[in-house]
Amino acid sequence: MILLGDCLDKVEKISSESIQTVITSPPYWGLRDYDNDEQLGQESSPDIFVSKLVQLFSKIKRVLKNDGTVWVNIGDTFFGPKGGHFNSKNSITNEATGTQYRQSRKAPPKHEYLKTGDLSGVPWKFAIAMQKDGWYLKQDIVWHKPNPMPEAVNNRCVKSHEYIFLFSKSKQYYFDADSIRIRDIRRGSVWSFNTASLKEAHFAVFPEELPALCIKAGTKEGDVVLDPFMGSGTTAVVAQKLGRKWVGIELNPKYIEIIKRRTAQSELF
Repeated sequence: MILLGDCLDKVEKISSESIQTVITSPPYWGLRDYDNDEQLGQESSPDIFVSKLVQLFSKIKRVLKNDGTVWVNIGDTFFGPKGGHFNSKNSITNEATGTQYRQSRKAPPKHEYLKTGDLSGVPWKFAIAMQKDGWYLKQDIVWHKPNPMPEAVNNRCVKSHEYIFLFSKSKQYYFDADSIRIRDIRRGSVWSFNTASLKEAHFAVFPEELPALCIKAGTKEGDVVLDPFMGSGTTAVVAQKLGRKWVGIELNPKYIEIIKRRTAQSELF
């Protein structure tokens, strides 16, 4: 099922305790403009962004089953006018690779302690804020990217990882460790796979391996998976392949059409 609109509003349309797991990658703060006035990620500070994100997940508590889980892939950005690279000379990103991925924008207001060029620390700000909101933070999984975005900076290492945080609503929750074992070895907390691309979609696309591991570990066949930032629909595609049902929320009508084509989904609210 696809829900078109603002996730803060559309999550109210979902039945209570109907979702077994949530798998999503929210827009990153200050990194990309999706051309919608209601979008997340364009707030004046990372703190406001985190607050809005936690507000959404607070609403998601109602629709999540008591033994359900939430998996959030979230990356960081630098504080300053360009988010990804605060100095245009520092990036080899161009029109062919998506100029607006490292968007030029007005510098954010002065921050209490963040300085231009500081890594904002959004992932851990978010994780701690979720704990304060009552969630159990069960794991910080590192997604290692063998094919990271190229960068022309020489004063630090190339960024080749992001976080996947695993949260639970209750102390006891469903987790099938055997379903994601590597042969007879229990899977570790560093997951290594390449980023993915889809020519008709936006810049950032889930590799199918990412939601597949989360879905296998967090659900059983027939369970319902929610992605409140569905984007190009990879979570839904993988959920269908694994015999799960899904609900997706997406703000951009263009991406809704991509999701429908990829999943042969016709129902639209």
